[in-house]
Amino acid sequence: MPRLYTSFAEFWPFYLREHSKASTRALHYVGTSLVMAIGVAAVVSGRWAWLIALPLAGYTFAWIAHFGVEKNRPATFTYPLWSLAADFKIWGLWLSGRLGAELDKAGVAR
Repeated sequence: MPRLYTSFAEFWPFYLREHSKASTRALHYVGTSLVMAIGVAAVVSGRWAWLIALPLAGYTFAWIAHFGVEKNRPATFTYPLWSLAADFKIWGLWLSGRLGAELDKAGVAR
């Protein structure tokens, strides 16, 4: 039975450990980057139907990473909102070059 987290602060180290492999994180970055690009393109162009592609773009890469690389169950199934927030947090930390310290705190080997 999965551990029940009661706060995002408790969930965050678990999320990082569930994304321990660099290739898992890289696939997430691709998916999140596509989500952001599609979202911006939809807003700029006014083609709101493109927003339908957001879950497909994000989850396809994430689930390939979890089932094919990490060999674990995506946290989205148990913690959908915290998982989504954590995905954007990890992406932002990666883009800003600050992810390493968070991985170290969570005990993820790099």
